[in-house]
Amino acid sequence: MIIGLGHVSIVVPDLAAAARELETKYGLKIGAIKVNEEQGVRMAYVELANAKIELMEPSRKDSPVAKFLERNPKGGIHHFSLDVNDVDATTATMKVNGVRILGDGKPQLNVHGERIAFVHPADFLGALVELEERKA
Repeated sequence: MIIGLGHVSIVVPDLAAAARELETKYGLKIGAIKVNEEQGVRMAYVELANAKIELMEPSRKDSPVAKFLERNPKGGIHHFSLDVNDVDATTATMKVNGVRILGDGKPQLNVHGERIAFVHPADFLGALVELEERKA
């Protein structure tokens, strides 16, 4: 089931400016910028020893991240990601326990080709949670 913390995702209005700020103030460097067309985001990661910080900016105006920025113009924490062994098995168990999985319940793919699903915030203490499949 859940095997660890994968990342904390922060929506930013300007990915390049956020990268400069993280490097200048904290010495953190982001990796390569990737685009997830399905989710409408440009993103990059800061790799840390035990987890990552994911920075996201919208790549189109109709994406959920763009809507998040409309409500939070300066950006902010969007979600956190938990690593799981098997997205299907984990979501099936969660559904039996009354947890709602967002979307049509089918896993999506992230920019790395890993299977992901999202837990409804009302079912995890008010936080949006991404489940990200990690194969050992």
